[in-house]
Amino acid sequence: MNRIDAPGRFAPVTPAPHKKDADYVFHELTRSICPECRRSIDAQIIFRDNRVFMRKRCPDHGEFETHVYGDADAYVRFSRYNKPGTIPHQFATEIDRGCPHDCGLCPDHQQHACLGIIEVNSTCDMDCPLCFADASPGFNLSLEEVEQILDDFVRTEGQPEVVQFSGGEPTVHPRIIDFIRAAYARDIKFVMLNTNGKRIAKDERFVEQLAEVRPAFYFQFDGFESETYRILRGEPDILEEKLRALDRLAAANLNVTLVPAIERGVNEHEIGRIIDFAIEHPAVRGINFQPAFHAGRHADHDPLQRMTIPDVVALIEAQTAGKFVASDFVPVPCCFPTCNSVTYAFIDDGAVIPLPRIINVDDHLDYITNRVVPDLSMDIRKALEGLWSSSSVPGSETSFDQIVASCEACGLPTGFDIEDIADKLIMIMLQDFMDPWTFSQKNVMKCCKEFLLPGGKQVPFCAYNSVGYREQARAQLTAQEPERRQARAEGRAYEPKPIHFEFPRR
Repeated sequence: MNRIDAPGRFAPVTPAPHKKDADYVFHELTRSICPECRRSIDAQIIFRDNRVFMRKRCPDHGEFETHVYGDADAYVRFSRYNKPGTIPHQFATEIDRGCPHDCGLCPDHQQHACLGIIEVNSTCDMDCPLCFADASPGFNLSLEEVEQILDDFVRTEGQPEVVQFSGGEPTVHPRIIDFIRAAYARDIKFVMLNTNGKRIAKDERFVEQLAEVRPAFYFQFDGFESETYRILRGEPDILEEKLRALDRLAAANLNVTLVPAIERGVNEHEIGRIIDFAIEHPAVRGINFQPAFHAGRHADHDPLQRMTIPDVVALIEAQTAGKFVASDFVPVPCCFPTCNSVTYAFIDDGAVIPLPRIINVDDHLDYITNRVVPDLSMDIRKALEGLWSSSSVPGSETSFDQIVASCEACGLPTGFDIEDIADKLIMIMLQDFMDPWTFSQKNVMKCCKEFLLPGGKQVPFCAYNSVGYREQARAQLTAQEPERRQARAEGRAYEPKPIHFEFPRR
């Protein structure tokens, strides 16, 4: 083919090169932050090789790409579990700068607080290389501050479902038993203590006090190998101490959820062994596997190789010889569906029977198609909604009641005594928190796990640890510590000071 180059003249035409398809599929646009300066920027969610990635560009720091979910098909399929949010009774801030800089909670937030977290101190008796709280000496909240925080939680929630005391290491706070009592005094059903177990292993009198107030325990437990604990916790010989703490909690008939942080190249090969241990140990009622997220203090990492929930689920299936498979895990619908997955299983004489194999959980929690199940009573539906919720506490009386109601709909496996279910039930949850590399505004707007602060503010977990809230709160709470000490020395009540946040407008 020729083209006319000038009147009466022809010139050869060079064929245009063939167009090429991109090696990815663009799925959606969200807002994220720059991992360097934390400014809000657009972010693309793309699919490549059935994995989900986030791609974003900061005007000052260039382009970033990170792995956010290990199964693109599931990422799309699970969207049907995105149930409507529940609105809290009150909001604490107004909409001004826009998400994620108006926490909180502001009226743009799409979910109430299923779980409220109170960091009672910044001090810890460990110095873990992996620590999203970047724990170090700084502040210890007063009883007056904690009571005010709890009162604000009741004001916004009516009857809060779960409060968790965290830190630092909350067990080293001299008033931690009083804090637990204060929570129960406000009719908060479930009180959890987030701990590394060190004081429990060493202090028998403290265990006796815990047996009196009876919190549930959120227990740091990353595996069994010395190298795992050397890399993640800086203490290669800590396992025996952790096992001693768990045995003491079992002797006190207290319930534990193990919390392993799973880091690629460190301890992913120990997942099956952790599950086997949890099934056998009398104190353990659940496991919450958390793919390591890189906020606060952490080692260098490759964001393109980040562990995600589907990666951990695949390892569970591979390492448990069929006891658990991917289809046993169902997204938690109160937050964004790719943030949490959970299953429950009956354990009887070594047999493991995941609940989703004996009841069609998908039918009961499908809020998009809203299929009608003729034999599904409202009580059973509420029971299943409670179990597949971020506020579910394994081993609690309510958890037991919910399981009983669910099983009445499907029939218990042969040989099960309904009164003995609590001792034969284990929960396995997977929780994927976002860091500055993976942060998505879409997800954080549905977050149901909030840090509770003096003055009434509630900040979603991933915003608190990624956007800059933690640093501002830590500075203010630490600056107030001399006044707390003076109030204690003078024997007077401390007057709580509200926490304020400021972010630059860009």
